[in-house]
Amino acid sequence: MPEKKSTPQEEFWAGDFGTDYISRNRDPELLASNLHLFSEVFSLTDSAPGSILELGANIGMNLKAIKLLSPTSECTAIEINPTACEILKAQGFEVIESSILGAELERQFDFVFSKGVLIHLNPEQLVETYRRMFEWSIRFILIAEYYNPTPITIPYRGNADKLFKRDFAGEFMNLYPNVKLRQCGFAYHRGAFPQDDITWFLLEK
Repeated sequence: MPEKKSTPQEEFWAGDFGTDYISRNRDPELLASNLHLFSEVFSLTDSAPGSILELGANIGMNLKAIKLLSPTSECTAIEINPTACEILKAQGFEVIESSILGAELERQFDFVFSKGVLIHLNPEQLVETYRRMFEWSIRFILIAEYYNPTPITIPYRGNADKLFKRDFAGEFMNLYPNVKLRQCGFAYHRGAFPQDDITWFLLEK
């Protein structure tokens, strides 16, 4: 198999910009908002998943909230930025330091999710990313991203080709028609538990 080449988007997040992002991702209010979001999602999964995989975990603000909600859940992170990986490891999470497409996983997880990550991938990587999410998941897949009915590219903090909005969940379900939409929701940036206008979709195999 030929060696996988990095994309400009992967290099962007593995480098200085990804490291600088860490300081913007520590807000205690974000942890509270994540607790609210994942408590809502897990209310739809019958019980908290025993094993969880996050794609692009950064420093673990999502996983930290999940562990507070479900201390017995085993949480694994795929993360490309080396500094963020060290912070994740210090919190006790199992960490795979890799891009999503570079990760080699032999196991499956009850719950696989991305939150604000697919929007930053090269669009040409999405089909393979969807395949991996599907195969890594035993039952549930959560896609929590910026939604747009048609694909668009918008500037991201002055950088071109680093943020893409589209119907990620719709594309996923088109590829895997046996996957069902369990529920979806929207987290408004001015809500009681604000998120960055993320639309989430809970899918079930």
